Amino acid sequence: MPAAPTPRRDPRPRVTELRLSAYARHRGASFPLGQVTLFAGPSGSGKSAVLAAYEALARLGGGAALADVFPDPVALVPERARPDAQRRRGFRIGCTADGAEGPVRLDVAVQAEPELRIVGERLTAGGLVLLETALRDPGRRAVQAAWHTAGSSPVTRAPLPDDRLGTALLPLRVAGKTDGQRQVLAAAEQMVVALRSVFACDPRPEDMRAPVLTGSGRLLRGCGNLADVLWRTRTECGRRHAQLVDAVRTGCAGPVADLLAEPLGDGTVRALLDRGDGHRSELARLGDGELRHLALALVLFTGPGVLEVDAPGEVPDAMRSLTVLADGFDRCLDPRQRTELLRTAVLMGERGHIRFVGALSDASWAVGGGAITVVHLDG
Repeated sequence: MPAAPTPRRDPRPRVTELRLSAYARHRGASFPLGQVTLFAGPSGSGKSAVLAAYEALARLGGGAALADVFPDPVALVPERARPDAQRRRGFRIGCTADGAEGPVRLDVAVQAEPELRIVGERLTAGGLVLLETALRDPGRRAVQAAWHTAGSSPVTRAPLPDDRLGTALLPLRVAGKTDGQRQVLAAAEQMVVALRSVFACDPRPEDMRAPVLTGSGRLLRGCGNLADVLWRTRTECGRRHAQLVDAVRTGCAGPVADLLAEPLGDGTVRALLDRGDGHRSELARLGDGELRHLALALVLFTGPGVLEVDAPGEVPDAMRSLTVLADGFDRCLDPRQRTELLRTAVLMGERGHIRFVGALSDASWAVGGGAITVVHLDG
């Protein structure tokens, strides 16, 4: 019998595992991430910390400074963690990004006290260390880095800043002249693309009811500019807008024939539900659950060009897989609304458009077969 064909590896970079070695309430934790992943557990189980760590890695991958990503780093040091002889304490996080280069691992050690800095970083693939950094001289604001070269010298050594992720800096530092350097670049780029393709979303109904100024047409984290985004997207893709209207029809009370955006002549725009009988409802009349459902549905049916995502512009959309993070995913939602949103997340995940990571108290209602990964956290 002929051998079974080897499954084709998905070339789109995506984070498939999150590791919290020592972060907030988590120690030695490793979490798988699928197309749709739900973190479930009671209050205090660390669900929000998991999503916060993912978002932090995403921002570091985009080149953000350490102090901007961790404004209160001491709060992330595990409780009862003892300082070393130099009175240093910190936390450790990491992830695995899969793609054309296979699984690539990134692990980062952050010192929170006495001052915030990255004290160690390791990028590995196939058991080979491609980048390793370490704090050698506490008096210098730099770490000593060594990356794989496989040329006349097995590694290249140079100082890197201690307030930036070294992996994100490698494309600017590595020439790519040897096979080893090209391997380092390919792995670093896979990790950075996977991390930068993240949109953390927390719709705030109180900010969505009033008309908003027209602007970039890119949806913000709190979705307060939803009307401006609808003004842009309604005419860009009729098929996706029709899908959005179907989802809104499921999540809103009363009939819904269309979802409209109307300019008011003063530089602002408002969103309306067309009830199909000549009547239109302003968003101000909708309940919190209806507004959160509408906003999350819009996120799932759009893409990185519509969301406020720091995505790498040099990578085509077809080669990226956007990941949506939604803490308190089911907040204010009734069973019908949350089920419809989860169904949409699974559908868009199967099409390769979206990966979804949500946190909620109870996931016993979530049904989706192998498309949904549920991670239960204990209180």
